[in-house]
Amino acid sequence: MTSKGGYGTQREEALDISEGKSGLWGALAGVIVAALIAVPLSAAFAFATHPHSQQLFAGRLEEVGSGGYQFFWWLVTLLLAALPFLVGFGVAKLSAKALITVGAIVALFVIAIVVLGQLFVF
Repeated sequence: MTSKGGYGTQREEALDISEGKSGLWGALAGVIVAALIAVPLSAAFAFATHPHSQQLFAGRLEEVGSGGYQFFWWLVTLLLAALPFLVGFGVAKLSAKALITVGAIVALFVIAIVVLGQLFVF
């Protein structure tokens, strides 16, 4: 028997405290993201459900029809509501390469929201 065989593997097992708890880490990440986006999510929902709030925005949003205005804010609301679930699932289930892919998709969603906002608002 070598001293390296038994002691080394036990030490590695003792140091890996996150093994089997990826679901909890994913849930924690989702809750943190949900807390961070709570205010923008509620604002987007309020704009989507109250078409008279269109008057608050000067410029192109004032010129756009009521349907386009509501569609834009419902799209923003749905994307923001999906974000905590995507982050939680990504942390819990995906590998590092897949996390990068999901991060790129989320970044594209954010860029799309910003671009759409710039088109409608300014």
